[in-house]
Amino acid sequence: MMTAAHRRLSIMSVTSPPILSVVPSRALVDETFKVQVKNLPAGLPVTLHSLYRSEQKDDWEAYGHYVSDHTGTVSVPDDFSFGGTYTGKEAMGLLWSMCPVPGSPEGLRLRVMNVCSPMLVNISVYRGHVVEGFRDQDPLASVVTERWYMAPGVQRIEIREEELRGTLFIPPGPGPFPGLLDMWGGGGGLVEYRASLLASHGFVTLALDYYTPKGADTRNTELSLFESAFNVIKDHPKVIQDRVGIFGLSLGAVVTLNLAALSTVINPRCCVCINGNHLNLVKGLNTISNLLSSNYHRLHVDEQNRHIWRQIGEALLNDPEQKLDVGRIKCPVLLVNGHDDQNWSTVKCSEDMAQLMRAAGNDHLLTLLNYPDAGHLIEPPFSPHFRATNFKSNLQTGKVVMLWGGQTKPHSDAQEDAWKKILVFLEQNLYYSPGLKARL
Repeated sequence: MMTAAHRRLSIMSVTSPPILSVVPSRALVDETFKVQVKNLPAGLPVTLHSLYRSEQKDDWEAYGHYVSDHTGTVSVPDDFSFGGTYTGKEAMGLLWSMCPVPGSPEGLRLRVMNVCSPMLVNISVYRGHVVEGFRDQDPLASVVTERWYMAPGVQRIEIREEELRGTLFIPPGPGPFPGLLDMWGGGGGLVEYRASLLASHGFVTLALDYYTPKGADTRNTELSLFESAFNVIKDHPKVIQDRVGIFGLSLGAVVTLNLAALSTVINPRCCVCINGNHLNLVKGLNTISNLLSSNYHRLHVDEQNRHIWRQIGEALLNDPEQKLDVGRIKCPVLLVNGHDDQNWSTVKCSEDMAQLMRAAGNDHLLTLLNYPDAGHLIEPPFSPHFRATNFKSNLQTGKVVMLWGGQTKPHSDAQEDAWKKILVFLEQNLYYSPGLKARL
């Protein structure tokens, strides 16, 4: 027989609305959060759902299936997701497993262009294990969380000189700080989000716009451009002059290695290279276009008509004259490689680099991070995985769908692990001592 007290508890469990919380509700994009739902009936199947509308007006979503415990609580970091876009105990699955909503155009890539505003991610909880039609149902509760690339106080300064275009990000505080030159790949254009995040971690960082795909303006192709950009950072009054490094992904990594090996003008303190290679660019960036064109016959297309460049890059390994003399590198280098990179043969290139540096006696400067089942686009942590996206190819006119590779879960794990180790590497090589950062 139900007592009065039991009846009151039963009424409360029915009438008290669920409480959905995200802590912290405002954070940098590389910080973890805790999503929790309380005041649910015990043993209730629910779906946690995230939704983000990009600057390009495309909708991205992720979701996980949970069952509330005996207290009527679901804790995303502590509980298992039994289905959805991710499974298992995944605190950040609502972010890293995001993908375009059904019906979206093919080949989308989520890239934030305006780093001065946060990513506003709507997180909701729905009754039952939902797999579609989220917009057609009313959630039990919803919250909006802010994800920032720029920490409070970071300054953003545009650089628009005749030959040099980029954006400088300066951390808050009096400084001086270490500096970084940040370069993306062959997609071209000005990409600021990694640079602003690095500034949020205490590095004056210049995001450089240096490359435009074939068919447009390609005047900025000589290594002297990058030396000028490096010196803009080095000579800034808030930068420690002898503590400036270079950070590059893909083509940006190739440029980074060339500057470390060939430049007589600059002396980078350290270099971070994500999925690059050791092609010699002494004659400028047109070298890589020539390599791609002369080995066009090596290009593969899969059953979904996605382009695979991996075999093209292997031609570099067979031509010693094309290789950069990495034995001349005199600063620490961190190479980050995805074993499932379908865009470039980065693992084989890094192994070849290690052999060449060993022969030259400078392999002690090389650190390798290899990630099985990770692809080409290793980005800051909790970024969605892009196995294939639209790309403006140098090998033919118009856009193609490029296969970058990687499997979502291991690729996302690689992004999180690599970012932590990259920050440690940068701090060890760009700060005078472990205590310096704390005093800034």
